[in-house]
Amino acid sequence: MKHFLIIDDHVVVRSGIKTLLSDMYKPCTIDEANDGYSAIERLGSTVYDMAMLDIQMPNTDTLALMQKISAEYPHLKVLVFSMSPENIFAQRYLKAGAMGYLNKDSSLEEMQKAIGLVLNGKKYISETLLDILASSAGQITNENPFNKLSPREFEIANLLLSGKTISQISHALQLGVSTVGTHKSRIFEKLRVSNLLEMKDLANSYNLAN
Repeated sequence: MKHFLIIDDHVVVRSGIKTLLSDMYKPCTIDEANDGYSAIERLGSTVYDMAMLDIQMPNTDTLALMQKISAEYPHLKVLVFSMSPENIFAQRYLKAGAMGYLNKDSSLEEMQKAIGLVLNGKKYISETLLDILASSAGQITNENPFNKLSPREFEIANLLLSGKTISQISHALQLGVSTVGTHKSRIFEKLRVSNLLEMKDLANSYNLAN
């Protein structure tokens, strides 16, 4: 019997994945977690074959969560299932230990394919991500400066690129306005840009624009 864990803050999404997994694997057990804290609690009490992880959840640093899972539960297979764009997030999560990155807009057939591959210990790479990896292959000698950012800085940089203000980011991440401002200054320093427009141009050159 297979044991699954769905980590997502949206009840409707968890319900849909649960139905899909129940249809694909009979019998199976499926547990749910709506944030990083509840996910760690579940992982501490049950051995799972596979987890499906959303990367945009309140009060959760999901990249740090992915790294923790890889370090403490190395046999757990994780498939990221998110609306967040692959060109911005996929490579970071694969590097952190995820075995696949699946967009929530994917077809039912693609979802079944991804789940089957990951559950069997194989990597799932979408056609979109393959194109991204191919286009970035020529930049090997020109290191992506966004890789210099910490997970939190990268998260804030992405929110800035999406048009969010410092106040909105502060509210979304539950950080002080001054803390977000400090992160923004460090981001600009590491990327060697002086304003948001320059950062957007830099992001475009590395296929990181939303």
